Amino acid sequence: QVQLVESGGGLVQTGGSLRLSCVASGRPFSNYAMGWFRQAPGKEHEFVASITFSGSSAYYADSVQGRFTISRDNAKSTVYLQMNSLRPEDTAIYYCAADSRRIGTMKWATVDFGGQGTQVTVSS
Repeated sequence: QVQLVESGGGLVQTGGSLRLSCVASGRPFSNYAMGWFRQAPGKEHEFVASITFSGSSAYYADSVQGRFTISRDNAKSTVYLQMNSLRPEDTAIYYCAADSRRIGTMKWATVDFGGQGTQVTVSS
């Protein structure tokens, strides 16, 4: 089992920034590609970004490309999501995920582990 605990969500105005963190425990962190998903009310989990095992490559949804940056610190077993230029449509619960098989665009249904989420609200 891998436990994932997200933090850093909150309320921010349009154009503002937030940095999400996700700390993993339970199994070697570097065994997993890591990703972020989000879920708005009434919608499915949406892929946001992912990063490879070593952190050498990152992938982004078109909707966040150029505004969000994913990074990881394997020594701290932590993955981050820096979110800049936030928009009201970014409002959602953001989830961290670990996937031992897939890199690139992850699918929530097939990740190995997912966190409990942290709420991000962007006011207009």
